[in-house]
Formats: sequence, structure tokens, C-alpha cells
Amino acid sequence: MDEKEIKRLEELDKKYFLHPTSSLKQQQEKGPKFIFTEGNGIYLRDVHGEQYIDALASLWNVNIGHGRKELGEVASQQMAKLAYSSAFNNLSHEPVIRLSEKLASLTPGDLNVFFYTSGGSESNDTAFKLVRHYWKLKGLPEKKKIIGLDRGYHGVTVAASSATAIRQFQEMAPGKAPDFLHAVPHKTNCELGDKNDPDYARSIRGIVEREGAETIAAVIMEPVQGAGGIHIAPDGYFEAVRQLCDEFGILMIADEVICGFGRTGQMFGVDNWNVVPDVMSMAKGITSGYIQLGAVGITERLRDDLAKVSNDVLFHGFTYSGHPTACAVALKNIEILEKENLVEHTKQMESVLAKGFNYLEEQHSIVAKSRAKGLLGAFELLADRENGIQFAPEKTVAPLLVEECFNRKLIVRPVTYGGTNIIAMSPPLVMTKEEIETMITIFDEAIKTIKKTIL
Repeated sequence: MDEKEIKRLEELDKKYFLHPTSSLKQQQEKGPKFIFTEGNGIYLRDVHGEQYIDALASLWNVNIGHGRKELGEVASQQMAKLAYSSAFNNLSHEPVIRLSEKLASLTPGDLNVFFYTSGGSESNDTAFKLVRHYWKLKGLPEKKKIIGLDRGYHGVTVAASSATAIRQFQEMAPGKAPDFLHAVPHKTNCELGDKNDPDYARSIRGIVEREGAETIAAVIMEPVQGAGGIHIAPDGYFEAVRQLCDEFGILMIADEVICGFGRTGQMFGVDNWNVVPDVMSMAKGITSGYIQLGAVGITERLRDDLAKVSNDVLFHGFTYSGHPTACAVALKNIEILEKENLVEHTKQMESVLAKGFNYLEEQHSIVAKSRAKGLLGAFELLADRENGIQFAPEKTVAPLLVEECFNRKLIVRPVTYGGTNIIAMSPPLVMTKEEIETMITIFDEAIKTIKKTIL
């Protein structure tokens, strides 16, 4: 593409496009950061012909990698046959039935019933409405409060952003939805009943005891907190929360929007701990981002209870719930995940990524707290690693490092909520050992560069 046309695209972007989760001021001053034209495997290519390692899988979602023609071909075939058909009023079609059957074979326990959405925020909104609807039909309308975790991220609709415990998302527009509470995350001892812990009052158990179990509809958690900074639930935590929910008659929602479909080295994040939630939110990796689709899985028990107590219409649905083309793409995407053993490959690559992180910690005293679950990983940048001291707020270290990575053709993400300097990544699951090592080399060089500025 010639420079004249590139400049024109940049000006059109500034004039007509309002970007999601972006700095409007920066866009108006500098235009779009990149304009990408194509992708292949773990790589993206921009209008200048430059190739970048997409170590975010774009938005935690391109699990099978870029440029998979099979997905385009199946979409084309489905569009030619039946591009769209409503699923309202018990109308149906083959792709949504086949996908539901396939998902039931993958999800844990009896999570065998599925409602479809267009993405993760809609999936979590749906989960909240379904659990509240369930308790209302059971004669317990006061059970409507939802407990999430600090640093949890569940989307940007009004309800989903209210469940999200990242301040910036809640403050974007006034009007937080009521009945959303937040607990200190990953306090296994508290959830098992340790009242001596100073955080007990803000644990899930402490909140349930304070608010009353008769008012709590559900707890929602990510197996690995993604946007909040790649915080991995410790062993025993999900089991403790499952036990707590059973004890108090509370439903458990697993937000698998990022973790699902192989990202953590298991098909779903909860599979790492052999826990079966009552409700599961899905999106992103269900189609590897090739087309918009989300889903909510519920147990057969919940479906059967709802069927017994209600003769009314379920007054909830989206125009694109169970979109035939999206469902056909999802089926092909899952077929590729299984055929190419990408879930097992991801589990194997976890140790390679962890080894690379350990190398960075050995080479650089500012690198700390590295962690990985499958190909979902992060490390932190600290002014004093030994004492856990953060850099001063005016030193925006993580964005500096991300910019140096951009300069070296590597795309990663800074997480700076609450004064942290976290570097997060979630590359396509097709990433190889050699490609991970290349990424680590780029990190090493970029860290050496920023140390000259900040130390």
C-alpha cells in the first residue's frame, strides 16, 4: 500500500472511528497505532508490510492462529446455505443443534444446556439474568446479589461492568447496577472458615455471612483473572468456593470467556481443578475470534428446574443468539483444536514459557512474580523485588516496556490498574517453542533498554 493511501486511512480513522478501550485523545493526535491487513499463525502484518508477533492472540481470542482458511470456507458454505435464522419461539437449525451437542461433550459434569450470545459481556449478563430468574421461579426473589472478586473482569455492559472490579471500567459512566459485591480473591483459608484471617470479612464467606445467604444468587469467578493481570487461582481455591456455594445454596458461575477452549492447557479453566460450576460463560476462543459468538452453559438440573416451575416464555434473547454461520465456524474451530491436539500442545508450552520467564528474572532484578497457566502468562516489574516495592506512579514502566516491544515487532499488553506494572500475554495456541524463545529474547532486549531510562 502506498504512503498516500496509508495517510488517507489514518485520517479516515481519526475522523470516523471511535475505538473501544482506547485513548480518544491519543487517536486524535496521532491516529491509529497500527492498521493491520493480514495475519498468519502468530503473526500480523500492517499496511507498511511490517510483521509483528501477536502475543495477545489479538484480544485473548485467536486460539488457533491467524489465517485459517478452513474457517472462512465453512462460513462461506453456511452463508450460501442458511446465513441466518432466528432461534426465537423454539425455531432451530442444524448448526446450533450440532454445536450444542459438541459443547456438551466438552464441558465438565452435566453442563449440557446452552444459550447463545454474541460475546463475553452478553454471556455474563445472560448468566446474571438466568440465575436471578431461577431463584425468582423457585420462590426466592431476594436471592439476587452477585459476588465477584477484586481484579475480576466480566465485560463492559452495565451489569457486566458492575461485576467487574477494575475501577476504571466502573467509573467510565455513572450508574453502577445494584446488588453486585466484590470479595478479596483467592483466600482459600477464609472460604474454608478461617475467621482469624484479617481479610475474612471481605472474603466470599465473610460477605455471605454478613449479607445473608438468602440474598446471594451466585458467585462469579475467572479460573485465571485475565484483564486484571493474569492472577491464577491457587490449588484448592475453586474446590473451597464450590463447597461454600453448596453449603449456602448459592450458584457458582465460571467466567471462561478468556480461559476456555484450550487457553490454560485444559479445554476449560475449571478443568485444572476438577470443579463443575452451575453456570459457565464462554466466548472468544469458541470461534478463535473469526466471527462473533458467545455462550452460556447451564446444568441439566437448572434447565429441568426451570422447565418444571415455568410455563411462561423465557423473555431473554438476542437477535444473533445461535447464529447459524457463527455456530458452523465454532464447530470447525473446535474440530481444529482437537485434530491438531492444541490443548495438549498448550500444556506443553506452559513449561517453555515459564522457563523463559525464569530466565528474565535471573537476568533482570526488576522482573518478578512471573506466572503461566498454559499460554496465559505475565510477569511484573518492581523497583525493589526483594521487598515487593512498586515503581513510583510517575514511572509508567509497563507501558514503556510494551512500547519497546512494539519497536521490536512484539505485541503485548500492560496492566497498570492499582499502581501495578504487569506485562500480560496470551499468544495463539499454535505458538512453538522456538517462537516463545524469540519472544523472550525480545523481552530481554527491551528490558535492557528501559532500565537505562528508569534506573
